[in-house]
Amino acid sequence: MPADIPAPATATAEAPHPRFAVGVLAFCGVVVAVMQTIVVPLLPHIPALTGATPAAASWLVTVTLLTGAVFTPVLGRVGDMYGKRRVLVVSLLVLVVGSVLCAVSSHIGVLITGRALQGAALAVLPLGISILRDELPPERVLSAVALMSSTLGIGAAIGLPVAALVVENFDWHTMFWVSAAIGVIDIALVLWCVPESPVRTRGRFDALGALGLSGALVCLLLAVTQGAGWGWTSARTVGLLVAAVVVALIWGAYELRVASPMVDLRVSARPAVLLTNVAALLIGFAFYANSLVTAQMVQEPKETGYGLGASLVVSGLCLLPGGVMMVVLSPVSARISGKYGPKVSLALAAGVIGTGYVVRYFTSHNLWLIIAGATVVASGTAIAYSALPALVMRGVPVSETGAANGLNTLMRSIGQAFCSATVAAVLANITFRVGGRTAPTLHAYQLVFLIAGGAALAALLVTLCLPGGRTPATGTVEEHRDVPADRKGGARTTPIQEGA
Repeated sequence: MPADIPAPATATAEAPHPRFAVGVLAFCGVVVAVMQTIVVPLLPHIPALTGATPAAASWLVTVTLLTGAVFTPVLGRVGDMYGKRRVLVVSLLVLVVGSVLCAVSSHIGVLITGRALQGAALAVLPLGISILRDELPPERVLSAVALMSSTLGIGAAIGLPVAALVVENFDWHTMFWVSAAIGVIDIALVLWCVPESPVRTRGRFDALGALGLSGALVCLLLAVTQGAGWGWTSARTVGLLVAAVVVALIWGAYELRVASPMVDLRVSARPAVLLTNVAALLIGFAFYANSLVTAQMVQEPKETGYGLGASLVVSGLCLLPGGVMMVVLSPVSARISGKYGPKVSLALAAGVIGTGYVVRYFTSHNLWLIIAGATVVASGTAIAYSALPALVMRGVPVSETGAANGLNTLMRSIGQAFCSATVAAVLANITFRVGGRTAPTLHAYQLVFLIAGGAALAALLVTLCLPGGRTPATGTVEEHRDVPADRKGGARTTPIQEGA
């Protein structure tokens, strides 16, 4: 395993105000997460606005998922090796460039390119978590990491209503100009407030490993996201799935032999890490169903017998209380993890998410009860997203925090991709005719709730199989002894618990 080494002296200069680093990094996480959902309210209008086909318009979401999945673990590893703040700034700069491309053009090809660049910025989340682990005193790590991890859900909850307001009241390019401006502010704040981590991983960057991982992910996610349109038994879909398996096997064999792998599969195979990543995939699936279904369900016309005929803005606002609960509950999750361990937090979270879907199954006709059910699901997600990084950090060396959290974030994204495909298949195939149009039946939505609740139950069972142990903030083994224990301003690297 590559050893941890301190960065060169030129890379360890302290930022002027490191005490603000937590807030700045969390703000960056929210902005990046908002970018993942900001075009969703715009999708039905894209064909008329750009002259593109609906299939081409759908790539504004698909390409973001693909580039986010590919670049999150890759840039996490690059950050471990060459400087986390440096790579985080580059990721934000890529987001700005992508936003500007979308702001200046109505050509679908340019828009897809811009969205691809925005998706690549998802690496900000694991990089921010890694910086917090390296820089904060042990007693502050859990709460800060919990907040950073929850920004993925917070941004998703905020992005839909904000985008809906922009679409209904301004030129649609406005939201991309705003996102570019906020991205520039993010970069300035990071350079001002966030110190560069002194922790580095020795070795050479595994370019072939990165290429192999990217190839397997692209094949898998293309098949999953486009399978419904192409046909699940079509040659393209089956061929991509087979290619994903073959490339993944070749990549895995290569990674086990290389001295400095892109992903340390031996560490990833530890029960604490492997089961945490499986739980992340299932939690990602369960969480995303809530976001996908809520807005669509309340917008269905009243003629369906269950729809409320709500506007785009109202449907987006249904998710906003869940975003507020994510902010409120992330420190609560940290306290639970600190006292009882992150395993208990994740198990509790999975149970809350499952309970939320039980509420949703029986309360599909009343707006306020729909909001209540969606908020319960979001509350469970907040606790889960706060606990997952703590579980990851307990099982990996400090020098691999960026790559390991990138892989965990990737597993959430894969879970969301499978959820999107599942929801689309259910809602497209269980329908009825009403008011001269085809609409999903109430049973279709309830089936989605049952499937998502089943994913939460599966996550609970996986979590119960996790080994116990103390959190990173209370562990006794310090794996990075080469790194100075104390730095200017009181920042210290974080001891972790060995032997997950």
